[in-house]
Amino acid sequence: MADSITVFAPATVANVACGFDALGFALHKPGDKIVARLISGNEVVISKITGEEGKLPLEADRNTAGVSVKALLQKLGIQQGIELEIHKQMPLGSGLGSSSASSGGAVFAANELLGRPLEKKELLPFAMEGERIACGAAHADNVAPSLLGGFTLVRNYHPLDVITLPFPEDLFCAVIHPHVQILTEDSRRVLRRRVRMEDAITQWSNLGGLISGLYEKDYDRIAASLTDVIFEPIRSLLIPGFDQIKAAAIQSGALGCSISGSGPSVFALCRGSETAEKAAKNMQDNLADFGLDSDIYVSAINPHGTVIIDEN
Repeated sequence: MADSITVFAPATVANVACGFDALGFALHKPGDKIVARLISGNEVVISKITGEEGKLPLEADRNTAGVSVKALLQKLGIQQGIELEIHKQMPLGSGLGSSSASSGGAVFAANELLGRPLEKKELLPFAMEGERIACGAAHADNVAPSLLGGFTLVRNYHPLDVITLPFPEDLFCAVIHPHVQILTEDSRRVLRRRVRMEDAITQWSNLGGLISGLYEKDYDRIAASLTDVIFEPIRSLLIPGFDQIKAAAIQSGALGCSISGSGPSVFALCRGSETAEKAAKNMQDNLADFGLDSDIYVSAINPHGTVIIDEN
């Protein structure tokens, strides 16, 4: 059994247009690197955080990674000291599941150090506790794909039921991250608490259509279903140039385009890497007209989720 382990936890796109709080998928990049070590005593210690400009707390009780590992140790009834280093390699408040990568990566690494007492899927409830600290709700639509990889559907929370969905091999994602920050709590505050029956029917019909398209590798059905009639019209008002970014992606041949998580990142699903690269560039060019810098990422769907990259 290793005394030290380093893992990579990928960024994710949650909601995926019509799947608010239920659907998500993992990217190959960006992501976070977590180093975990066994130490004497029985405390969870965060010794270092990089890449976040000093914005995240080192106190384990206030940090998503620390809270998740402590929840795991408590559930297992194990008294063991664990030291964590968190190397943030994606922006905070980006809508790409930054907090989920930290919590999921940390609990995965700790589980490996302890001899893997739990299967990967069994780690979800502990990683979700980190999400509770980050945004006030223990949701799984980011942390499930970050841990497990691929497309995931959170069917139910009580009891937790997460389904891994198939997807076409040639499905790629273009993501643009404008250099503005939108906190999940703020993005949730603008949402309506009541929706029209017609909109609800359209939304769940699109979700069913999207899942069917993923199973049948039907790109036309995927494209027809990537529409959010409830949340995107309101949340998009917080993202500068959203309508122009979305139009640029569609004109580039994207199957569909919407907000990644709570934003401000915007994603476009595409058939093939060439189309995804074109969509990413055109989205960035359009955003530049609004005087905003941005980062772009192009990735196939990551089927692996959180993985070990070094151990000793």
